[in-house]
Amino acid sequence: MILPVFLYGQPVLRKEAEDVPKDYPDLKQLVANMFETMYNADGVGLAAPQVGLSIRLVVIDGDVMGDDFPECKGFKRALINPEFLERSEEEIAMEEGCLSLPGIHEKVSRSKTVRVRYWDENWEEHEEVVEGFAARIVQHECEHLTGHAFLSARGISGESDPSGIRRCV
Repeated sequence: MILPVFLYGQPVLRKEAEDVPKDYPDLKQLVANMFETMYNADGVGLAAPQVGLSIRLVVIDGDVMGDDFPECKGFKRALINPEFLERSEEEIAMEEGCLSLPGIHEKVSRSKTVRVRYWDENWEEHEEVVEGFAARIVQHECEHLTGHAFLSARGISGESDPSGIRRCV
C-alpha cells in the first residue's frame, strides 16, 4: 500500500522519533509499504516520519545508483532503531534532494564513512561500515529520525506549507 509522504513543515518531521518496540504491530507490512511508497516516489530512502510515523525506522534501496556509485549496488536495507557508532572526519559535499522537499536540492557535507548498528525487519542485529554514497543515504534518512532534514543544517526553515501532504499514487 502506498502511504502519503508528508512535506517538510509537518510537525511529525520535526519530532525526535521513538524507538520501535519488538512488538510493534504489523512491522513487516509497514516496511513493505514504505518500500512500495519509496519506489513509487522514485526515492532511494524513506524514513517513517516522512509517512507520518514518529518511530525510528528507515528503508533504503540504493541499487538504482549502482552504476555511478558501486557501493550502492545491492544496498537494500530496513534499519530499525539505527545508531551511528562512528562517523569519519572526512566529509564529502554533494547535492541532495528529499521526498519531503520536492524540487529542492542543496549541497550538503556528510561523513564519507559511517559505522551503524541497527535491527532488520526480522529483529536480527547488524553492525556495518557503510561508505560513499550509501553512507550519504543512511545519514540523510537517519537525520529524519532526529527531527531534522538536510535543509535544517543550511538554515532554511521549510515552513511555507505546514499543511502539505503529498500522496504518491
